[in-house]
This record gives sequence, C-alpha cells and structure tokens, in this order.
Amino acid sequence: MPSQVHLETGTFATSPKTPVIYQDQAARWAADYFTALLQRSSGISLHTTALPSAAPAIQFNLLSADSTLPAEGYRIHISSDRVEVSASHVQGLFYGAVSLWQLAAAGPRQGSVMHLPQLQIEDAPRFRWRGYMLDSARNFQSVSDIKRLLDAMAIHKLNVFHWHLTDDQGWRVQIRKYPKLTAVGGLGMFYSQAQIREIVHYAAQRNIMVVPEIDLPGHATAAIAAYPQLGIEGRAIPVSNQRGIHNNLFNIEDSTFAFLADVLTEVAELFPAPYIHIGGDEAVKTQWKASPRIQAQMRTLGIQNEAQLQSWFIKRLETMLEQHGKRLIGWDEILEGGLPASATVMSWRGTEGGFEAARQGHDVIMSPTSAMYLDYLQTASPNEPAGRPKLVPLASVYAFEPVPEALDTSLRGHILGLQANMWTGDTRTFAGVEHNSFPRLAAVAEVGWTPASNKNYDGFLQRLPTLLQRYRELGIGYAKTPFEVLTETTLLPQQRVLVTLQNPTGYPVYYREGRSNAWTAYQSPLDLHYPAALELATFANGTPLTSPQVLELTQASLLTRSNAQLSVCNAEGPVLRMEDDGPPQGARALFNVAIFEPCWLWKLAPLQGITSIQVRAGRLPYLFQLGDEESKRVFLPAKTAYGELDIRLDSCSGPILATAPLPAAADADGFITVSAPLTQTPSQTSDLCIRFSGDTRPAMWVLDRISLHPHTPPAPEN
Repeated sequence: MPSQVHLETGTFATSPKTPVIYQDQAARWAADYFTALLQRSSGISLHTTALPSAAPAIQFNLLSADSTLPAEGYRIHISSDRVEVSASHVQGLFYGAVSLWQLAAAGPRQGSVMHLPQLQIEDAPRFRWRGYMLDSARNFQSVSDIKRLLDAMAIHKLNVFHWHLTDDQGWRVQIRKYPKLTAVGGLGMFYSQAQIREIVHYAAQRNIMVVPEIDLPGHATAAIAAYPQLGIEGRAIPVSNQRGIHNNLFNIEDSTFAFLADVLTEVAELFPAPYIHIGGDEAVKTQWKASPRIQAQMRTLGIQNEAQLQSWFIKRLETMLEQHGKRLIGWDEILEGGLPASATVMSWRGTEGGFEAARQGHDVIMSPTSAMYLDYLQTASPNEPAGRPKLVPLASVYAFEPVPEALDTSLRGHILGLQANMWTGDTRTFAGVEHNSFPRLAAVAEVGWTPASNKNYDGFLQRLPTLLQRYRELGIGYAKTPFEVLTETTLLPQQRVLVTLQNPTGYPVYYREGRSNAWTAYQSPLDLHYPAALELATFANGTPLTSPQVLELTQASLLTRSNAQLSVCNAEGPVLRMEDDGPPQGARALFNVAIFEPCWLWKLAPLQGITSIQVRAGRLPYLFQLGDEESKRVFLPAKTAYGELDIRLDSCSGPILATAPLPAAADADGFITVSAPLTQTPSQTSDLCIRFSGDTRPAMWVLDRISLHPHTPPAPEN
C-alpha cells in the first residue's frame, strides 16, 4: 500500500500503440522494466522511445537531485491523456515502474486495451532495509532459481538479498586460493565467481543489494572438512549430513586468521555491497573449553571466558572488513562479550537483542523467529511441506512491528528495517522455497514499505487475490495452504458427526453437498449424518481461491488420524515436520516429530466400542546434532529385542491401553503396520499417548497414521 493515494474520476486507456517515453538512459532502465513486466504478465507489448509525443503516452521522468523525494521515492500522476512516473533517483523510478505495472495488471481490460485509474500517488518506503535471506548452504539452488527469486523480490520492492553461503552442510562460494572449500566442503555444488558476479549484476538491475554471509566462528564443519588445520582438533571430519547445532569451531591460530583474511578479501571483491555478514550465531563453545591450547591462548590474551573470546574473534574480523571498506553484520549473539565498534546486529532470537544493540548505539535489522522465519510452517494444514511446525501464519507476519512503542524515540533511527529468513535445512527443493516464501513475502514487503498508519490486514486480504493472479501469470509457485479449509471432526451418537471448518488466513469458508448444489456460507459447526461427503472452498470477491477440497466422512475416516492431525506430547525443544529418506525425486512421506522425545497425542479419541488399534510407522535415520541440549534427548526403554509400540490412556504415564513388539527393520517400502488388541475396554472419549520404545539412535520409528477398530459382529448365517 503506497504512502499517499488520491483517486480521481476517469481512466487512461493503454493500447499497444501507447508509447512509453524515457527522458534519458537512466530513466530507460525503469521504462524497459515496466514494459518487460507487462509483457510477461499480460502478453501486451508496449514500445519504449526517447522521442517526445503529444499523443497520449506513458512517461518516465528523472527529476533533479534536489527534489523533495527520497532516493527510493516516486510519484505517479495518471490523467486522461498522460501517465507520468517521476523520481529524483533511479531507484525511485524503478519502484514507480513496479507500481505502475501493478495498476496496469489489476485494471479492467478489453482485449489489448487496459484502463488505468486516474490518480496521484506519492510514495516512499518506511525502512531502508527490506530484506530476504536464502540459505543456499544446507540445500543448493541453481543460478536460474536465484534469479527467479530476485525477480519476485523486485515486484515486492524488497531491496536486500542476504545470501547464506557457508555452513556445516556446505561451502557454496568459490574461493580461488582455497579450492578444497568447494571441492570438498561444497561437495561439488557451489557458485563460481563468474556466477556470483552474474547474480550480483542481475540483482543490481532490480535495485537489490546482495549481502553475503560467511558464518563464523561456528557453523564451520564444511570449512574444517576441507582444511582440518582450521579446526580445534586438527583431524579430518566429513561435511555434515545432519541437522542441528554442531560443535565444530574455528581455532584462533594466526594461520587461521590469515586464511579468513584471504577468504574475506575474495568475498569483498565479489560483492560490492557495503556489508558482509559474518554469522556469529550458535557457536557452541565446548571445543574451545576442552582445548588446553585454546585455554592457554585465552590466558595469554587476558580473556576471561569463551563469550569474550568470540567477541575478540569477531572484532578481528571487523578489522579485516574495514580494510576493504566493508561493515560487519552479525546475528544477535555477537552482543555477547561486547560488540565491535561499527557492527550492525541482526536480531533473530526475538527483538530484545535489537533493542540492546540500539541502546548501545548500533544499527539493527529486525528478524525475529516469531514473525520472520519462513521455514516455520504457515498453517496447520496436512498439506504443508517439511519445516518447523511452530506456525508463522500470514497474519503474524503482517502484524509484526519492527519499531514498537516501547523503544525510546531517540533510538528508533537505529532500526534499519526488517528481514525474512528462508532457512533450507528442511527444504530440499526450489518448489519448497517458493511455497514457504510466498505469499508471506508480500506481508513482509508491506510491513517494510508502508507507513504503520496505512497498514490494515483486512485491506491486505482484499488486495491479495489480485497479487495471487500476478503470481500465476509470472510463474511464482506460491503456497495454496493459506487458502485451504481446515477441518475438525467430532463423533456424535447415532452415526452423526460434528464438522468444524475454518480458514487460517481469514477468508470466508463455503461448503456444499454434491456439485449440483449451491455453495453455502459456513457460519457454525455442522451436525451431519455419515457417511457423507462435502466440498469445501474459501472465496474472495465471489471467486474460489483454490480448487474445492473434498471431505469424506465415513466410519473409517473418522476413526483414523494421520501424523499431521495429531499433537506432539512434548513440544519442548525442536519439533520438525520431516521428510522420509526416500528417492531424491518425487513425493516423500512427512512426519511431525519432537526430536527430544518422539511421541504423539490423539486428544479426545473416540474409544467407545473400540477393540484394537492399528498403527503404520516409518523408520528414519536420526540425523541431528543437539549441541549443548544433547542431555535433553530421552526415550522409552525397550523391554524386548527391538522395542514395542506403546499406547497409553489419558497421558504418557497412564495405564497401557495397547502394546505390541516391533520388528527388527521396516518393510521394503520403509514402513511397518502393527496391530494391537486393547488391554481394557474404555467407556468414554479419552486422550491417547503413542510411543515406540527403544533408543532413537541410529534410527527411530515415527508414526505415520493410527486407526481405531471397533468390534465387528459376525455376519448372519443364511
């Protein structure tokens, strides 16, 4: 939503004959971008020209530098015979081109003639830093995929691409002086320096600054795998194939800092941005504490503890970067032990780290997990991909306020802006990256651009369907789950069921029984006789937002719950929605798993008349590094050779309701099905706790689905 919009009466008609005039070569950049976007989204071609025209035209004007417009600000004036896009800087003119395309794409069309509303817009962003981070270290994306993301960022007026290029699972940036970093540490999947320059140039054409991240002193496994002398233990280790927080840190030898100076020199040459991100997060100090040499070096340096040692380490990096005219950015852990003088803090563990950095006089980018982490799932739909089931829904993203009232007004200028982070530890595919990013990036964009007084979630939802149409036209693979209908069923007596419907984003829900019937607006839970089938959909402006869903209501479906329909027993610690270890291509099964203690809860299970329970389970390798939290991993001890299915009534410490021994291994498809009779006959609805006993390492059983089976009376004799 722009800062100021004044609608007028009438329209401007644009046809293929309408010239798009640019004042000079700087303005041509914006004019060409506008026409290219219009061609991609609508198929309508307009021609750009430097020749003035008295006929109706679209004109891009670059004003004198003393204009009142800020660098990224612009004006649009649409009258009956002219469209003028004006700015004092090329960045603003570019964003004016984006807004004009949005108006053209949303306006009424008659064949190749588009009608733009007569209006005046004066606009500029609220924040200087409107960022999106992509993790290419855990899972790698192609150059063409990166460009697709940069294209999508541009239409959202996002201006910083933070590129996470190194981690325990991969080193992705070519460093010519140290080829093993990519040959060994990158497993052969990396971006050459030529490709990086290509991407940086492509981003600059879209007013996007690329900020690289070289993660230090932790998240160092891939680098140490390539050059073991960089580590504390000096031994060869593999690049990690595991998730979580690793213990491997860089040592503090002069030779290691010489290596880092060489690396940062090449990185500084590749990325013209004034910033380089050095990570600084999740550096488990175990190896530093256990190393006699490190401890001796700390005593020589007069350093009291490992937090101060990390601060000393980061300050040495700051000095290196200053030699290349670069400023250091780090995650909020760099506050611990003292900040380098000119450091900028990216606050991810909430916002308090950002407030503290601002109080110390440092610039801040707000990026808290609660609103800005895109690997957290966006809905409770069973159709969400792998990720972290802690929800960051669209509404939470939109509601985020980077500068809360509690922050002293004198410090608010230190808040540069906000950033959304797309970590890929659980996201193998580019389709998954797009699903997690869109449409939540639209909410990030509006928080970063629009004045707080102009924000309105209901208005955002009204405009969102038009943006979804643009996504479809441009081939952006946005998530459909925010527009699905979530269902909850409760069994009632006399073969009836209570059906509750909701849309997690806030759109109205409609249902119908049979396609020939009219859609009915959902108002309250439905009391239905089963078996039955419903079609469900959300609507906006009289149009379904997704294809209709079919809800089958049968005795079997009502007595079955999939993994995604269950709760985890203990949500303390990491809870992941994990893929199975199937083939690289194609769909994989998904499981919600509490890593510290795999256990599932069926709340209010309908147990009357049930005589047995059937569980389908998969077998997954336990690929997690828990760092300092390793002691929190617990499991139910096994009583037999390979463990047991353990189902308890009311709670995980309640009486055993059903149990059965587990096999030594899964079947050929990676799954097993275990049936167990009930040890008692419950007379009412109760909670069920479902676990598998035995150590979770090196592999663990995970629940796929559970079915309740009632007593089936024998068929009558003829």
